[in-house]
Amino acid sequence: MVAAWARQLPVLRQNTVPDIAAFDFDGTLTDGGSVFKFLSAVVGRRAVATAAVALSPRLAHAALVSGTVADRTKERLFERVLAGADAERVGQVAVRFAREHLDRHLRSDVRSRFDWHRHRGDRVVIVSASPELYVREVGGFLGADEVIATRLAVDAQGTLTGRYDGANCRGEEKLRRLREWIDDAGGAGGSAGGGVLWAYGDSRGDLRMLGAADVGVNVGRLGRFGKLRGFARLGDTGPGTGAAPSRL
Repeated sequence: MVAAWARQLPVLRQNTVPDIAAFDFDGTLTDGGSVFKFLSAVVGRRAVATAAVALSPRLAHAALVSGTVADRTKERLFERVLAGADAERVGQVAVRFAREHLDRHLRSDVRSRFDWHRHRGDRVVIVSASPELYVREVGGFLGADEVIATRLAVDAQGTLTGRYDGANCRGEEKLRRLREWIDDAGGAGGSAGGGVLWAYGDSRGDLRMLGAADVGVNVGRLGRFGKLRGFARLGDTGPGTGAAPSRL
């Protein structure tokens, strides 16, 4: 019997249209999360701990049910910690944080796949629910073609409000914004005329993105026990597997 993920793999073919490779950030390109670490870099661990304690019932509930509850709770945390912070200063912290976080937490196996796509001439995009403030810096360090992440609102005085500018870039929103970027960039992905859409993720927040891709890849540590267990694993796709479309 052919595994469900194997039926996703594109037929080998010669193709001059670039593929698109979409990578989640937390838990995919890096091990573990980054939001609490970033907030601590901005305001200090004590302030973040105080906010987390105040929101602990909400945070526990959000971890259990995810969805819009998690989106709202995350925004409440940002409001408590970041509201009133000078956006320029936070941006400077974001640059330093991005480099330090990558140095400590970048996953070598997923970085290798990221670079493999770049060397093939694919368009590589990072799609993350984490704040764009530092994920965009990460994209610059790694050589991504684009970064799609959660935007934070800035008021007329140049200070952060703690609210989202738009929606939390998770689940359906992650897929919507990826599709929007693909359309603006000229179209790619098997269903959009030419190239193949690859997507890499590790959690239920990536389920929609992987499900819409031509090749969805589960890089989560839980493997067959995780929410993405129906998708191919990293070693099942890519170089040396016959799963990658050939290039002229």
